[in-house]
Amino acid sequence: MRALPFAYIFFFRGTPLLVQIFLIYYGASQFEAVKQSVFWNVLSEPYWCAIIAFSMNTAAYSAELIRGAIQAIPRGELEAAEALGMSRPLQVRRIVLPRAFGIVLPAYGNELILMLKGSSLASTITLLDLTGMARTIIARTYTPLEIFFAAGMIYLLISACFIGGFRLLERRLNRYQHYRHHIPHEMAEVDPRLQD
Repeated sequence: MRALPFAYIFFFRGTPLLVQIFLIYYGASQFEAVKQSVFWNVLSEPYWCAIIAFSMNTAAYSAELIRGAIQAIPRGELEAAEALGMSRPLQVRRIVLPRAFGIVLPAYGNELILMLKGSSLASTITLLDLTGMARTIIARTYTPLEIFFAAGMIYLLISACFIGGFRLLERRLNRYQHYRHHIPHEMAEVDPRLQD
């Protein structure tokens, strides 16, 4: 059972995104069975081929991020849940998933930003994204420096919005850490053990 996801993650993490886009867009048309199937309406469009390639690529990276986050949960927390009599599904719902989500959030934000920047590769399969539109404008105006700089600034602005959004979400999800630091000072008179 582990071989299939391992092979999937190994392939998509080990090969360049550009090669994956080419394999889906140009490779699918090499098979007559694909051309005769219902999937050809989707695989013949560069937009959907790019979406499929980006989704499969980011799914492989996200799977590794989530696996690492789950393994990073301290064993003591799960042992404490078992001591309280929690069933395994309840542990997953109340401890594993919330803790893993908080751990994985910064790394997943980086993955989304990398995928945003990787979207510029979609212009290689005739898709007019931001980079493709910049190339079209350059062909008309012969001003590559200004146009590519403007495109870079747009990517930077979108990335800044992603970064700000993820920082707010991370701060909101990890509020308990800030609260935990204030408890010993406020509650020390009630129970001195809370200072530890």
